[in-house]
Amino acid sequence: MPRTADHDQRRAQIADAVCELIARDGLGAVTVARTAARAGISVGLVQHYFPTKDDMLLHAFERVGATVAARVARLIEEGARHERSIADVLTAALAENLPLDEGRRAEFRVTRTFAGRALDNPRLAEVDARSSTALRAEIARAVTNGFECGEVAPAADPALAAARLAAVTEGLGAALYRAPEETARTTAALRAEIATVFTGACRQYGR
Repeated sequence: MPRTADHDQRRAQIADAVCELIARDGLGAVTVARTAARAGISVGLVQHYFPTKDDMLLHAFERVGATVAARVARLIEEGARHERSIADVLTAALAENLPLDEGRRAEFRVTRTFAGRALDNPRLAEVDARSSTALRAEIARAVTNGFECGEVAPAADPALAAARLAAVTEGLGAALYRAPEETARTTAALRAEIATVFTGACRQYGR
């Protein structure tokens, strides 16, 4: 009997093929046949794992989000290990949602494509809403941690700051996708917005 890891690998292989097709040619290019060809497997095997196209798209959407979340988790872990300020770590984490290079540009196109489809697809809308909620929760947690180390003023509202920074990140991402030559300015704008919340110096590491 195939192991669970084998099943997970097949699902990931199919989801990656979906994302590659969307990043290259848009959502209209995604069919079961093209996905199978891109993944190097049979149409029947794709249909075995995903009976409908929406099932396939849903899993691909979730996989992109999980990929970004894993990178952010590594950045947070590395930030703590190297004693970086919370503001610096948050800047790097939010930048993972911006189309700053070829890989993240492809991811951004995929996530925006799915977000558009989510307007008329309740299952995709649920994943989209869950991703947005998780992002705001992570930002709010960073702001709360900022209170403890002195980077954030006690009067700041974590939920309000999170809503604002999440919206700024989304807007910067859309603007950068349209004008990819603005990479440096986009990064500077993100850092400036974070600096309006993280106004103090970090005391977390005694420096």
